[in-house]
Amino acid sequence: MATIFTKIINGEIPAYKIAEDENYLAFLDINPLKLGHALAIPKKEVDYIFDLDDETLAGLSVFAKKVARGIEKVVTCKRVAVLVLGLEVPHAHIHLIPLDQESDTHMKNPRVKLSKDEFEEITKKISEAIEI
Repeated sequence: MATIFTKIINGEIPAYKIAEDENYLAFLDINPLKLGHALAIPKKEVDYIFDLDDETLAGLSVFAKKVARGIEKVVTCKRVAVLVLGLEVPHAHIHLIPLDQESDTHMKNPRVKLSKDEFEEITKKISEAIEI
């Protein structure tokens, strides 16, 4: 059965997509820790990031770097954190979280609440800032 991320890739479920190429996709986390919190995923459905073949893993890292640079251009932050965690979706993914302090990445922190218009606005700004 396809994961929720595969359904996003296939257009079966909407998402706030900020970058895409033939192998990878980045979209905003629907329940973000910080404004600009995004996920970068391979289009190839593999559960565990370290089960990806070397080429796909390396490509995902380069793709995530480009997305992070775009986020940094739009969202005021000291850095963009890279987190690889989560068991809830069996599809390899990288969280890209703007941060000013390390505690900004604690997954139990309160989530940022954004309206549809706010999601659409930040999606547009970040997607325009990313150079794929």
